[in-house]
Amino acid sequence: MREVLTKSMARNIFYGGSLFFILIFIGLFAHGHWYVVNVSTDQAGLTDSVVRGKHVWEAKSCVNCHSILGEGAYFAPELGNVMTRWGMQDDPDAAFDTLKGWMEAQPTGIEGRRQMPQFHLSDEDMRALSDFLLWTDRIDTQNWPPNDAG
Repeated sequence: MREVLTKSMARNIFYGGSLFFILIFIGLFAHGHWYVVNVSTDQAGLTDSVVRGKHVWEAKSCVNCHSILGEGAYFAPELGNVMTRWGMQDDPDAAFDTLKGWMEAQPTGIEGRRQMPQFHLSDEDMRALSDFLLWTDRIDTQNWPPNDAG
C-alpha cells in the first residue's frame, strides 16, 4: 500500500530541511570567520605602519589598476604576493628600497606602454605602503589567486 504525503508532512519536511540548511550555513559562516581571524591573518604583524599603508593604498586608489588578493582591477599586476615574487618577503628594508625605486621611476615615458602615475609619496608613506604589501604577502590565501607572473 502506498502512503500519501499529506500537507502537514510536506510542511514538516520543508521546515526541517530549511532549518537543517540554515544551521549548516551558520556553522560554515562561523568557521570561515574563525579561520580568517585566527589562522589566515597575521594579527601580530598588523602595525600602525601597515594600517597607514592601507590608507595610502586607498587614498591613491591603487585598486583601480592593481588587484590585491584577487580583488580589484586587472590593468596592472597583482600585488598581494609582490614581495614574494620580488624575493623580498623577509627583508623590509630591501622591500622599501625596491618599491621606492620602482615608484620613483614611474612613469617611464615609453609610448604605448601601460604606465603607473607618479604619486610623489613621502618616505614615510612609501615605507607604510611597503609594510602593507609585506603584510598582505603573509596572509595565508591558500595559493589564491594563482599568480606566477613577475
